[in-house]
Amino acid sequence: MNIKSSLSHRGKEPENSVLYIVGTPIGNLNDISSRALAILKNVSLVACEDTRQASKIMNKHKITNSLISFNKNNSFAKIPKILNDLKSGKSIALVSDAGMPSICDPGEDLVREAKSEGIDVICIPGPCAAINALVSSGMSSSRFIFEGFLPKKKKEREEILLEISKHNKTTILFESPHRLKKLLEELKEFCGGDRKIQVSRELTKKFEEHICSNINDVIRHFESIEILGEITLVIKGREKSKNLDFDKSLLKKELKELIKAGLSLSAASSYLAKKKNLTKNMVYNLI
Repeated sequence: MNIKSSLSHRGKEPENSVLYIVGTPIGNLNDISSRALAILKNVSLVACEDTRQASKIMNKHKITNSLISFNKNNSFAKIPKILNDLKSGKSIALVSDAGMPSICDPGEDLVREAKSEGIDVICIPGPCAAINALVSSGMSSSRFIFEGFLPKKKKEREEILLEISKHNKTTILFESPHRLKKLLEELKEFCGGDRKIQVSRELTKKFEEHICSNINDVIRHFESIEILGEITLVIKGREKSKNLDFDKSLLKKELKELIKAGLSLSAASSYLAKKKNLTKNMVYNLI
């Protein structure tokens, strides 16, 4: 087994031929470390998701440096150039519009390619919306799953929603404000309206808000409200319980899928009743 160990002394930063992953504020521009600011000031250049967003941070802290755009629209073309710059001895900082780069953005691809080329990659830690929302939710943070933005394709989306409904770990999701209501309805269908959830928006900003209740209550809260800001959802894991009330939404979902596949209601009910060790009438009456 060939294992490459990269040991770099952090006494003098930035160093040549290093890709720095720099965490930046998710809202409040004061939430940035002095180390991150030093890196942004002294690297050869800064690769950023949006140069306008990065400029806000740079201007706030009176930093001038060369900025290049690096986002989902141009990452394929930009990665080779950035790698060449790193190999030539330049130090480069990668920042996203908010939070930690490479989480739900093309920074992941750049880091992977840099590592494969033997380039040193150093993370300068900073804010993360997912962790911020999780630790403020009061839900289990010892074991959790981060799903980011759910896929748009129905089949892939429903597969993940079904997984969320079944596992007992806390789940963290991102969603845009105009799609939040649809997602809440989907979570109700798969997890049941009694499942605990927290919807956090505008994290670290002036109008930061955390709506924490069951899914039914949260849906009612947002019924007549214009939803603004970045959204992070924290969903409580499934309770370890044999209580049928908790499983009704899952059983109903499976029943509908079997019927959609061609089984009659009676046949599908019989199959599920045997599989779940329930009476046929109990399953049949779900629809």
